[in-house]
Amino acid sequence: MQSPSMAGGNTAAGIFSVAVAAVASGVACRATAAAAVKKKGAKIIHGKEVPWNLFSPKAPYTAKVVKNVSHPQTLTEPTGDANWETCHVTYDHGGNVPYIEGQSIGIIAPGPDKKGQTPARIRLYSIASSAVGDDETSKTVSLCVKRVVEVDGEHSNREVGEDKPDKAGTGYPDGKVYRGVCSNHICDSTPGDEVLITGPTGAEMLLPEDPESNIIMLATGTGIAPMRSYMRLLFHDAAGANEDGTRKFKGLAWVFLGVPYSKSLLYVDEHSTYQSKYPGQFRYEHAVSREQKNAAGQKMYIQTRMAEYTEELWELMQDPKTHVYMCGLKGMEKGMAECFGPIAEKSGLDWTVYSKQMKKDDRYHVEVY
Repeated sequence: MQSPSMAGGNTAAGIFSVAVAAVASGVACRATAAAAVKKKGAKIIHGKEVPWNLFSPKAPYTAKVVKNVSHPQTLTEPTGDANWETCHVTYDHGGNVPYIEGQSIGIIAPGPDKKGQTPARIRLYSIASSAVGDDETSKTVSLCVKRVVEVDGEHSNREVGEDKPDKAGTGYPDGKVYRGVCSNHICDSTPGDEVLITGPTGAEMLLPEDPESNIIMLATGTGIAPMRSYMRLLFHDAAGANEDGTRKFKGLAWVFLGVPYSKSLLYVDEHSTYQSKYPGQFRYEHAVSREQKNAAGQKMYIQTRMAEYTEELWELMQDPKTHVYMCGLKGMEKGMAECFGPIAEKSGLDWTVYSKQMKKDDRYHVEVY
């Protein structure tokens, strides 16, 4: 949630050729069959072999920014806040950086970073595209990144008069400004630019293998990234379809997205499409904290919205095939306790104990920052 060397940076095809071929064919966007001998660039997760740290900070892969096929680069609209912009950025990795839904990659910005290090230390970002990529060629990977901009705060890396307008045209020359080194590097990128990638990595957020699983997804802001990767596979990609065109996924996918403003909502068009085409399998709710309130006048956070469906969600969680995925701000876990603590108590259970058991059963997946 390491200074690079370009030597050997683009040679992963031979390291993980089995996974590359499988992903490229669209057959194994989940994971390849377990191998008897552990390979470099692979890790065994639940008996399956998945791509793992093919590229390191010292030997990253050099990818190129390409034009998005499904979204403009800037997903959000100005809200009056300095950090209003969230971008969808796609990189061409030539099929050399295979990954599966729920994993992350690292990005190395030129720097200098907070400590003056050049290039900057890597920053990990959850992948927002499915294993085959937005273009379904298995040669691209997309990220959903919020541009970090703070004005006249505790920290700054631009003094008064130094801040220049970014790619979105937003600049604050009259204030002391802190700009996140990596997030601004990503959001300011243009097709043709090169970027240094590490990874892939991450096993906490991988999808269950059972196509009849139910998936409850809770995200704040760019925490929607791994959820989008799931939904592309489950409801969009050819890799997630049977020969007759029906979807392999047979369960329920229910998304709750929390943002501060309606102009900050992400991938609304995709959610609407899934809801229209698969009404029995896809549900979507959003919570806009600075614009919406519940009947009691409380701000609408994710837990506030979920409280409207507490009994239905609780019943769903009793099903051993139901998985909960949570990605975003740390306060989400506290919100879950507020939402489900009372109903768990009515059932003679302690939510803390129950959620810990769900984690042990690999049904409660958390990636917060």
